[in-house]
Amino acid sequence: MNENKVLSADASTTQNEAAVKPLPFKQPNFLHSGIGGAAAGKKNRTWKNLKQILALERALPWQLNEPNYFSIDAPPSCKPAKKYSDISGLPANYTDPQTKLRFSTIEEFNYIRMLPTDVITGYLTLRKATSIVT
Repeated sequence: MNENKVLSADASTTQNEAAVKPLPFKQPNFLHSGIGGAAAGKKNRTWKNLKQILALERALPWQLNEPNYFSIDAPPSCKPAKKYSDISGLPANYTDPQTKLRFSTIEEFNYIRMLPTDVITGYLTLRKATSIVT
């Protein structure tokens, strides 16, 4: 019986130590503005999410040349655009020379070769590519 009490006391000690030890990524002095509020002598501040912030920015009287979240333009990427299979959506390493459809496996290639022309044209239109060159 005494051994069980000792073991349970040791287990509770390690739990208390783990609870007391502060986490390295957590700021121990942080106090959310909603907690305490006026009783703590601080103003109640409401926290806004991104959707609310964007809606407020849209309502502001912006000049045309002033930068905001809606007018930010990024330069074109230096990396080439990734190509995906028109059939499965997987990354495609191959293109069928007849239909110009992209595929990733031999099964997809066989499937592409069995497709009628109007379906192939539909796949190319979805990708915004040009039509079939024969």
